Amino acid sequence: MCGIAGAFGPRVPLPGQVSSTLRLMRSRGPDASGYRETRLGDQFVSILHSRLSIIDLDARSNQPFEAEDCILSYNGEIYNYLELRSDLLRRGYSFHTESDTEVLIKAYRAYGDQFMDRLEGMWAFSLLDKRDGRLFLCRDRFGEKPLFYANWDGMFYFGSEVKFLARLAGRRPTPNLDQLRRYLVNGYKSLYKREETFFSDVSVVPPACCLELRTPKDFEVRKYWSIDYRPQLMSMEEAIEGTRAHLLDAIHYRLRSDVPIAFCLSGGVDSTALASIAVREFDQQIDAFSVIDSDERYDETRNISATVRLLDCRHHVTRTSTQGFLGRMRQLVGYHDSPVATISYYVHSFLSEKISSLGFKVAISGTGADEIFTGYYDHYGFWLAEMRQRSDFDQLVKDWRSSYGSFVENPFLKNPLTFINRPKERRHIYLNRSIFSGLLVEPLEEDFEEALYCNSLLRNRLLNELHHEVVPVILHEDDLNSMMWSVENRSPYLDRRLIEFLYTVPNEHLVYGGKVKWLLRAAANGYGPESVLNDQRKRGFNASIDSLLDRGDVDTADALMSDGPIFDIVSRDKMGAFMKQNMHDNSFSKFLFSFISARLFLESDIVSGEGEFKDAA
Repeated sequence: MCGIAGAFGPRVPLPGQVSSTLRLMRSRGPDASGYRETRLGDQFVSILHSRLSIIDLDARSNQPFEAEDCILSYNGEIYNYLELRSDLLRRGYSFHTESDTEVLIKAYRAYGDQFMDRLEGMWAFSLLDKRDGRLFLCRDRFGEKPLFYANWDGMFYFGSEVKFLARLAGRRPTPNLDQLRRYLVNGYKSLYKREETFFSDVSVVPPACCLELRTPKDFEVRKYWSIDYRPQLMSMEEAIEGTRAHLLDAIHYRLRSDVPIAFCLSGGVDSTALASIAVREFDQQIDAFSVIDSDERYDETRNISATVRLLDCRHHVTRTSTQGFLGRMRQLVGYHDSPVATISYYVHSFLSEKISSLGFKVAISGTGADEIFTGYYDHYGFWLAEMRQRSDFDQLVKDWRSSYGSFVENPFLKNPLTFINRPKERRHIYLNRSIFSGLLVEPLEEDFEEALYCNSLLRNRLLNELHHEVVPVILHEDDLNSMMWSVENRSPYLDRRLIEFLYTVPNEHLVYGGKVKWLLRAAANGYGPESVLNDQRKRGFNASIDSLLDRGDVDTADALMSDGPIFDIVSRDKMGAFMKQNMHDNSFSKFLFSFISARLFLESDIVSGEGEFKDAA
């Protein structure tokens, strides 16, 4: 895992800009850094890299890496690099390192433009092909690794973080206030509906896409992979066995590392399955890390303890606290170059810090499981809508009432027939948006919308979460939280082969016996604690705002309501009254957190021009 940055155009960045950018990149790669300048026709290309050493720790694998008339700056892991290396050796290629970096650059040369189809992993890279006269940028299928770019003053800049572009260019980006208002009213699920960022002049390379540049202004975005729902005839047993086989492969690949690996353990099925399979199938001795919140709604101590006892693993616990909340939030927002999306990712930052403090460079988490296996309350309702023609439908509804249905609090989901009666019902997603819009100086009129991927109501919902609403947000936040502390985050559930298999499984097998996420529970059966694998309550990795912020503290209230650019967007009087309300409603708690996060973003160095960015304008 590393940091990448670069510039392409009629000039090279000033030496001070290069050295300053490399310093900014240190947390993403504290082990080594490098810089190369070269030409592409009559243009200059500047390539920067900072390295977090995970595979082949020797300096011979430092980057930018040069081979095959190419210069590569790469962030990520190619998990199947050993298999690719063997094939490349058979094709006559030789190797001077043991790294996946050298495999990547030679795979590009050997397999041509379709080489991404052979890669299993996560990546964002720039590859300068001198032989073909082009700069090639690419991002992995699900967007696990970030890649931003901007065209400023005739130059093309790119990098892992917005601050890298800004520092290398010597200018501040322009905040996107429409995106900020969208975030405040509609929440994090609205942020990736469009290809926008929190800066109006900064773009992001979409997941599963490449950019090919021959000049700074002449480039095209090409999509190289997509997923479709194509169900095949199979039994429940075949679906479970296929899921188990692909899941084991996914975990096996992601255990490849030349440094120790930590496991995030939330207490849910997702992280429990990963840790349990690593220990009981692959004989790993693991360290598990958990964050515990005092709010009963989010406290998973019982499940966590059951897993730790069964696996007999080393366990490290961090607890949430109201102490230092605003200071820590200011630090996080400053590093993220954007508001922190939700409370969950504030809490997750404690996990990354703890993992790093004990010397771990790699962490494994359960990102994506909810969105591919069905893990949310509304998924059950969508599944019931898909099953409405079954002869045992009444029994399926009874199963819902005695399981997930008994925990549902969202008023739009309490009726199991919601999506049968109203297939387009989505008010549960932008919950209370009219209230939050009313708190703005100018109300936001932007209703919910979703992309159409397939005719299955359930799978289309899952694909919108996978591509737009949930997974992109988690990956963005997890990447920044982890890299702030020089930790690489790996997500076994975002394995291409696993997901492609699941999209051949008929919908009927996704829920069984009152349990969503059935295929994951069944595939992990025999590995993890039965009490956890059978737990039907969805808690999530979360915390309440009142467990983090003392709203009754006068200094805290004064700090939040003092003058600031946020009140050009949010009504101060209305916000003052809102802050005094009961925050037991989860959506209210989320909005207060979003307000704080948005406020700190508008006051951050990259927006305000203070601190390190003061001289960049």
